[in-house]
Amino acid sequence: MNDKPTLVWRGLAVLLALSWLSGCTDSLWGTVDPPVSVTPQAFWTLAPTLASPQGEETVVSTPLPTETPTPVGPTFTPEPPFLYYTQSGDSLPVVAAHFGVEPSEISSSVPLPSTGLLDPLTPLVIPNRLGGVARTPSTQMLPDSEVVYSPTSIGFDVEEYVAAQGGYLSTYREYLASVGWVDGAQAVQKSAIESSINPRLLLALLEYQSGWVRGQPSNLSQTDYPLGHVDLMARTLFQQLAWASEQLMVGYYGWRSGSLTELHFPDGSTLRLAPDLNAGTVALMYYFSQQNDYEEWLLVVDPRVGFPAVYAEMFGDPWLRAAAVEPLFPVGLTQPYLSLPFEPGRVWSFSGGPHPAWNRQGALAALDFAPTSTESGCQESGAWIIASAPGRVVRAGNGVVVLDLDGDGYEQTGWNLLYMHVATVDRVQVGAWVEADGRIGHPSCEGGMATGTHVHFARKYNGEWVLADGPLPFTLSGWVAHAGAAPYQGTLRRGDQVVIARTNGMYDTQIVRQSGE
Repeated sequence: MNDKPTLVWRGLAVLLALSWLSGCTDSLWGTVDPPVSVTPQAFWTLAPTLASPQGEETVVSTPLPTETPTPVGPTFTPEPPFLYYTQSGDSLPVVAAHFGVEPSEISSSVPLPSTGLLDPLTPLVIPNRLGGVARTPSTQMLPDSEVVYSPTSIGFDVEEYVAAQGGYLSTYREYLASVGWVDGAQAVQKSAIESSINPRLLLALLEYQSGWVRGQPSNLSQTDYPLGHVDLMARTLFQQLAWASEQLMVGYYGWRSGSLTELHFPDGSTLRLAPDLNAGTVALMYYFSQQNDYEEWLLVVDPRVGFPAVYAEMFGDPWLRAAAVEPLFPVGLTQPYLSLPFEPGRVWSFSGGPHPAWNRQGALAALDFAPTSTESGCQESGAWIIASAPGRVVRAGNGVVVLDLDGDGYEQTGWNLLYMHVATVDRVQVGAWVEADGRIGHPSCEGGMATGTHVHFARKYNGEWVLADGPLPFTLSGWVAHAGAAPYQGTLRRGDQVVIARTNGMYDTQIVRQSGE
């Protein structure tokens, strides 16, 4: 078959779509224009050719008709392309994954970088390969800033809000091995700050699923499993919150990385995620798909009667708050210079490639480094973890140190560095200003599950975990992180030098920070 008509159509379609770009200016950032809806028109009819007795193809010539004839043969009516405006956190490969196309098939009226972040509201023309595929609604449920621990959470007092509602949560207490007795509000705040999930969202989920915030649970199941995760090993509020936060992160960062494009429901249904959704909406859609069959899920995500309606009732219009802080990744965002998190001249091992920043699943934003030692396992170490950049300590305790690089004292704004498994002895204190190369503390196994002494290191920007092998790759003293086939695998590369992530401290894992880096 002759392919020229197809090529002509694609060229005309792209030119047509590009001509739309100059006229599409009525768009607010944080919202996404829906796919352009036009009636597909066939630009031509493919007429058959006849063979001569000698076997040569001959085009039959006929007089011009006086009436419009009935088309003969198949007609080609392709779907018109999508016109999509990029959102915060988008990159060309990820957008291509969302739309089911190759990056090379995406065009724009402005130059597009093949790597790195795309500026928000960049217009893209994308072939429509999703025609006929069952998809989720394109309606956005919540802005990204209401899902992650973003600047919109600054000034929100969880204790005050919970006490004012007077529900079951205000009287709840549980014992945590890491900190002792906590009340319900403290459990919510602790889960929010550790997972970097917005506390308003966790409270709204508790209210929607069990009535804990403004009333009382109506049955024993809601009392024991307030977020609907039925597991005998997760019957406390904090364990339920940890599970919920993990599901939200799987959805949010799966969309961010392009690895999540479908929802799978308990009843066996499968649904493609609409390609113009934002990460915050996908986080919620994924979360509720873990517990609800398809028909139930449709009601839950309905903004008129489902979860979004309850959220707005509890906390007002989330889009108004978002307008003051989004896009979370602004135009031109780059990683500041960061050094390897240990002192020059010391041999350390790259013990973990990109893996979850918090919990067992979620954002593959963290790297692990371990000091060399003659003993394996959890041993005291005299090696020092250092500040990769100057900043203020905004959190320290239970093995964690968070360094705020903009120095405003808020973990929800700008660049923040998380150091995990920092020993209590000699650990830097909250409020301290630390210069680059300033000592943070010693590596250990404190603060969570660990098979050996090391430091777990991750980045956040405006409360969002930044993927280690993403559009803003984790770069330390010029070494660039690359993910492997599975979490914890991967490499660090600098020029033609390669260091491989392994937990056993073999020679090819060793890395030395040179003086002056």
